[in-house]
Amino acid sequence: MALVEVTRGDGARRGVTTVTLADEDNRNALSTALVGGLVAALDEADADPDVRVVVLTNRGRVFCAGADLSERSGGGPSHEGSAPPPRVDPAALFSRFRASPKVYVGRIAGHCVAGGMGLAAAMDLTVAVDDAKFGFTEVRRGVAPAMISVLCLPKMRPTEAAEAMLLGNRMTGADAARLGLVNRAVPADELDATVDGFVTDLLAGGPGALAATKQLLTRVPTMSVEDAFAWTADLSAELFRTDEAREGMRAFLEKRPPTWTT
Repeated sequence: MALVEVTRGDGARRGVTTVTLADEDNRNALSTALVGGLVAALDEADADPDVRVVVLTNRGRVFCAGADLSERSGGGPSHEGSAPPPRVDPAALFSRFRASPKVYVGRIAGHCVAGGMGLAAAMDLTVAVDDAKFGFTEVRRGVAPAMISVLCLPKMRPTEAAEAMLLGNRMTGADAARLGLVNRAVPADELDATVDGFVTDLLAGGPGALAATKQLLTRVPTMSVEDAFAWTADLSAELFRTDEAREGMRAFLEKRPPTWTT
């Protein structure tokens, strides 16, 4: 079976692709094989102009257990019988979500620890089941939450980040939402409805507008106030000149849905 499954939506969801981590036996750990399959799925989604939203989810009780410790400890690939794919730098995997013009929605349907926390934090929007176990467990394994701190620390208050990362204790999905690591934590029977609500709202936005908004969210916090105003003024002027903006304004004035929703 494939370690990563890709499902394309149809009908009203034709602009949505679902990518499922399906290595249940290895708790969806970030092995060379799984990361390679995930990168291939993301490449395919990013290259498809019809895809506007990508939902990343899991099969089984664990969303992602973080690094594959059997590989990292020199125990060899978790999946034997064939040559392993070229190793992908995890930093390159995590950073690609921010660089993509697509919107990535995390559907966290299981436990999420260590590097899995980074994968969840890399999403643009994230919904988790409220009783899933989260945690920065790296210190309990003699390492540190190094690369994932780049993604997680901006979402957390310093005192709460210190407690979570230094103590290495597990927390619930509800706790992760309180700390800002995920957007929503809901009972399992509400997970699909909540994710579907996010997707519906995203599909109502213009594709170019969503991509530009992702740029705002990542770039503006890194700029001085003066540079931010200068850059956003140029971006705004550029966006107002696009066919998408003209259609959006026309649709609003004519009290009809814009063409990208039909």
